[in-house]
Amino acid sequence: MSAVTAEPRSHARAWFVTEHKIRAMRGYTGTIIATTIGTPLLYLFAFGVGLATLITSNVGPVPGISYLEFVAPALLATAAVLVAMEEYTFGILLGLKWNPIFVGMNSTPLTARQIVDGLMLFIGIRMLITTTVYFVVMLAFGAVPSGWGILTIVAGMLGGFAFAPVAAYSATIQEDRGQFAILQRTVILPLTLFSGTVFPLTQLPAFLQWIGWLSPLWHASELGRQFVYGPTEPIWLTVAHVVYLLALGVIGWQLCVRTVARRLNK
Repeated sequence: MSAVTAEPRSHARAWFVTEHKIRAMRGYTGTIIATTIGTPLLYLFAFGVGLATLITSNVGPVPGISYLEFVAPALLATAAVLVAMEEYTFGILLGLKWNPIFVGMNSTPLTARQIVDGLMLFIGIRMLITTTVYFVVMLAFGAVPSGWGILTIVAGMLGGFAFAPVAAYSATIQEDRGQFAILQRTVILPLTLFSGTVFPLTQLPAFLQWIGWLSPLWHASELGRQFVYGPTEPIWLTVAHVVYLLALGVIGWQLCVRTVARRLNK
């Protein structure tokens, strides 16, 4: 077989980056397993058995739906977002600056696009594992009354994917001056309060509701709720959730590819 024939196809090379990331994560297997399983158990227990009992006997804001059923899809989406944000921030800057493995990869036939594509695939795998475990715990707590509930995994992954513009921003950082800490404290954490996660967006003052409308976390949470116990909204709004999340994700992904390519090839 000739060398040309044996050479992997261009689009398949992205998997080499994914495989590298998976192998690198093996050193943190215990931590990953503990957080992946422990987080949904603690959060769903806290909200379903703790807080829910204080909210009018676990009656949610949607008629016929318990508070646990209302909040669980949002917690799943939040978990996916946190996993994605970890890689969109520290994962990007690690490969470009702290431990510039992306520079080494780029000196091989791997291109910037293949490097970013491989990273995105790895993030998708991490989100799939996290959201699947979260969904299984939701089932154990009786928080999935609909047979369509399994699609809340897709909704959560779309929510994480929609934060891809953060990866493009991370690729522009030349010096670490605490930008990620600022981003986490001023943007990501407040979104859990202004994105209709633990209470309906309509309970916020009108002048704050626009934050939720722009937040990918709100769109992912509402989309997940439609699968878990819906439909409770017009079909056009459900479609708008999907389109908005996909658009943000694709735009951020392509911007990240362009930024990484400029940085690696300057």
